[in-house]
Amino acid sequence: MPSGPYDADAVEEKWQQRWLDEDTYAYRGEEVDDPNTAFAIDTPPPTVSGSLHWGHVYGTVLQDIVARFTRMQGEEVFYPFGYDDNGIASERLTERELDIRHQDFERREFQQKCREVCAEFEDEFTENMQSFGFSIDWNNTYRTIEPRVQRISQLSFIDLYEQGKEYRKRAPAIWCPECETAISQVETEDDERDSHFHDIAFELVDGGSSTSEGGEAADVDGESAGQDEFTISTTRPELLPACVAVFVHPDDEDNQNLVGEEARVPLFGHEVPIIADERVDMETGSGIVMSCTFGDQTDIEWYQAHDLDLRVAIDESGHMTDVAGEYEGMSSADARQAIVADLDETGALLDRWPITHSVNVHERCGTGVEFLVADQWYVEMLDSTDEYLEAGREMDWYPEKMFSRYKHWIEGLQWDWCISRQRSSGIPFPVWYCDDCDEAVMAEKADLPVDPLSDEPPVDACPECGHGEFVPEDDVFDTWATSSLTPLINAGWDWDEDAGEFTMENPELFPMDLRPQGHDIISFWLFHTVVKCYEHTGEVPFDSVMINGMVLDENRKKMSKSKGNVVSPQEVKSQFPVDAARFWAAGSSIGDDLPYQEKGLRAGEKLLQKLWNASKLVDSLTPETAPDVDESDLSALDRWLLAELDAEAEFVREKLANREFSKARDSLRSFFWGTFCDDYLEIAKQRVREEDDESAKYTLTVAHRRFLQLFAPVLSHITEEIWQEMYSEGAGFESVHRTSWPEPTGIDADHDAGETAMAVVGALRRYKSERQLPLNAELDTVAVYGEIDGFENDVRNVMHVGTLETLEEEPEIESVVTGIDLDYSVVGPEYGADVPDIEAGIESGEYEIEGDRLLVAGHELSAEEFSVERERQYTGEGEMLEADGALVIVQA
Repeated sequence: MPSGPYDADAVEEKWQQRWLDEDTYAYRGEEVDDPNTAFAIDTPPPTVSGSLHWGHVYGTVLQDIVARFTRMQGEEVFYPFGYDDNGIASERLTERELDIRHQDFERREFQQKCREVCAEFEDEFTENMQSFGFSIDWNNTYRTIEPRVQRISQLSFIDLYEQGKEYRKRAPAIWCPECETAISQVETEDDERDSHFHDIAFELVDGGSSTSEGGEAADVDGESAGQDEFTISTTRPELLPACVAVFVHPDDEDNQNLVGEEARVPLFGHEVPIIADERVDMETGSGIVMSCTFGDQTDIEWYQAHDLDLRVAIDESGHMTDVAGEYEGMSSADARQAIVADLDETGALLDRWPITHSVNVHERCGTGVEFLVADQWYVEMLDSTDEYLEAGREMDWYPEKMFSRYKHWIEGLQWDWCISRQRSSGIPFPVWYCDDCDEAVMAEKADLPVDPLSDEPPVDACPECGHGEFVPEDDVFDTWATSSLTPLINAGWDWDEDAGEFTMENPELFPMDLRPQGHDIISFWLFHTVVKCYEHTGEVPFDSVMINGMVLDENRKKMSKSKGNVVSPQEVKSQFPVDAARFWAAGSSIGDDLPYQEKGLRAGEKLLQKLWNASKLVDSLTPETAPDVDESDLSALDRWLLAELDAEAEFVREKLANREFSKARDSLRSFFWGTFCDDYLEIAKQRVREEDDESAKYTLTVAHRRFLQLFAPVLSHITEEIWQEMYSEGAGFESVHRTSWPEPTGIDADHDAGETAMAVVGALRRYKSERQLPLNAELDTVAVYGEIDGFENDVRNVMHVGTLETLEEEPEIESVVTGIDLDYSVVGPEYGADVPDIEAGIESGEYEIEGDRLLVAGHELSAEEFSVERERQYTGEGEMLEADGALVIVQA
């Protein structure tokens, strides 16, 4: 091995390029005879909306540890990489980079611009990913906009349509005014924002028969009949022109007399019915609420249940429609201010006060969502939630607690999945509509992928009415409608025209073995993938799910560009070895968020140097070819080390298999650093140099090889470097990452006796070191009280002991009082001016301890007033050393 310290920069760059050149991690599907020997990882395809961030690195390190570990278990690992580049994120990136708006271009032209911008970012992203040496098979890389994936996505749409699982309906949809597209429930999140409540007076038409005042969020004043108005409180006065009804709970006796009457909407003057409905929340106010089409989910339910009018006041871009009268064309925010001012002027605004409340926003841009009516395509899900929940139960969850998030999401579903988007970039719906009867005409499977805006429909006349003109669908799929197909994309799912059925090019990959992802996209990616794959194949798409947390800053705050606490992967890489970053990432408890802390990387860096230095020492002590030593010729200490290493290898294997990365990492580091380097290696070094001990050479070689293999899944670069320097054979390249996980040697040893013997050796080494004696200094006689049967010769020879005795009985040891501590909070108030006398008596030793009492300076102190410090002291010949599990008497 080369001299000098470990040069991580040179080593890591060398092996990253070598692994790529050698296709070290390429999937060798042709070697898979049994599907159970193929291990497929369904890696998350990132959206190309910016640079590689630390969260990508962290999550991928955990995936990579699993991939490397699994290869060493004898399985052929399929570890692909994809880019999700067909949706809103790609559009916003293109608009930002080119300073353009997608609305200003014909769709095909804008899509081409998206492809060009994404390609640049993807090339940079790939290069950065490869600089971390992940064992990804870069020959299996896909993009969710490429023709093959477009075909699979459109096949999915047609298959679900033919199954009756999709429908097109003019219905309320969640809408983002900023992105000008429908979005699904999963793409929204709640955000706390400042707002105002407004008390607004509504008139009863014809004066009403009997009224009482109240409000949606205000107290009812209880006044009775004869009033001609009532109060409603709302945070959204701009929706007044969309008001179509007023609702009262049927159990609300105070306001029941309003039911059946009609109310006049202030400013706008249209009349709306007052209806009883049990969906009114009586707990938040008087039980009088206005229903607008549409302000929220309940409005939609009321609209459908009571066949209400449709009054759309806000358009796709967030501006007021003609329904708003004089406010038409204003943004909804400007309209709110104008309407509030006019309500105040007319006297209809009774009160206004600031609040903070939760607002439903689009998770991508943070814009408050609206509910608009539009023609949209939906995947029917609400009728199958029990099946999707059962599918989740069939998967192994790491950690198990994350299943509850999946379960809660399904139980909270309120909408079918809206998969149509009104965007310029994306995969087109393969649909045309009859210009006369609106019948949907699907593309032929053999023709896919198609774009209805540029391709002709598959028929000349409508199969329903015979009309010959068609209108192409200009919507595109939701990006999740495609990325939810990644298991099928990777398995090569396709329609076989001749066989008339769906087939897979690589059926051994499906279901996939592992879905690794962050906990933030359980409801996005994981759930939708279960839905799609289950409906297409009837199978659960994964055997197991591994959920990682997020990377936080050192103060456990979420990393954010606006906060200035983002850590750049390339910045980290410029300061620390990649393997140090891998060591840090492996310290996580799966599923929990992990704070970025440089002390974790520095600890990894120290371990790399320890492994490097230990390897150089082993290299200097052992021959190129391991000596041929029979197991029966091994010393007891050597047998013990190999037996302990067997147990450690099994422990690490078990923990990695259960995705308990930190337990595996910490245990292996402790065993290597403490037991092997600090204890055994020092002993073996002496034996080899002084006695040319073949047993020690053999044990060093076997143990060191195994340590490299055990560390390999985490410390991928340095283990490869050392392996090639010390153990590569022949002209071919055999990566340590393609070797097998160490099989047990099967060697038996007395675990307890060996540990005790090592502790005795450690105590004797400290004894010599503290007295500045050389390690080969002779010790005349050493007596040991402790179980070291079978290891006596090792202790004697290693520590140069003339006579080693084992004691049957514990040496005579006295418990000596070395100090007495007073509890002054009790003693002070109790003894006052006598405290100095008590202290003096203790200091001079003029005291007695009788049971739990202290007699001193004429006082008797009870147990709660003092504590005794004691020390065990040996009173016999020689000097006693305490070792873990043993007592050692040295007579030099």
